[in-house]
Amino acid sequence: MEKVTAKKHLGQHFLKDESIAKDIADTLNLQGYNDLLEIGPGMGVLTKYLLEKPVNTYVIEIDAESVTYLDQNYPKLKDRIISKDFLKYNINEIFEGKQFAIIGNFPYNISTQIVFRALEYRDQIPEFAGMFQKEVAQRICEKKGTKAYGILSVLAQAFYDAEYLFTVDEHVFNPPPKVKSGVLRLRRKENFTLPCNEKLFFTVVKTAFQQRRKTLRNSLKTLNLSDNLRQDTIFDLRPEQLDVQQFIELTQKIAADAV
Repeated sequence: MEKVTAKKHLGQHFLKDESIAKDIADTLNLQGYNDLLEIGPGMGVLTKYLLEKPVNTYVIEIDAESVTYLDQNYPKLKDRIISKDFLKYNINEIFEGKQFAIIGNFPYNISTQIVFRALEYRDQIPEFAGMFQKEVAQRICEKKGTKAYGILSVLAQAFYDAEYLFTVDEHVFNPPPKVKSGVLRLRRKENFTLPCNEKLFFTVVKTAFQQRRKTLRNSLKTLNLSDNLRQDTIFDLRPEQLDVQQFIELTQKIAADAV
């Protein structure tokens, strides 16, 4: 098989610039784990540089044509090609609770879902790097006080230090996307366990941003807060005005109010 046909319904845009592929591979710190998972390798332009790293590289790919191509062209991947959908697959069938990193040129149509899924495995993922649509990469790394700052920003930055690394132009892909791309890196915080109920924290953040133009007093009504708690001045703010620490404190207050 000479090459794989890019499939629109899978959001495939194959990177063809080797230097950018190498730069993405080099974003990894390679500390605290021995296993690495690449999501959506396509024809392996990034994979070949990952296979040079001193870790065990696995790839997960939903496209059968890509799986065949990788199997034929990358003998080093023998028994490490997972022909599954990352969003639905229990990755511990492979990693069995071990630490592993994630990297990839992520399909733009599911890239935010990939981040949310990775956050579910945050206890096992010390490092996450890869390429997104530029606006999504910026949103993940955004600080409070802007329109781009939202659910993804808060949840990712609660557990990881997020860094926007560089921008990639459209013409280095086949077919070229209609938008620029951005590469980011997430490195898990040393203390990534939150001093609050983490399930409630997720609920508070998501509920607040679902009505982001409203103050928290209005957007969090569905949480049945007491009148006394709702007098707290933090409820005068809109969600984009709170940083991660303030969302943690808000969650602590809501938990105490429910007792």
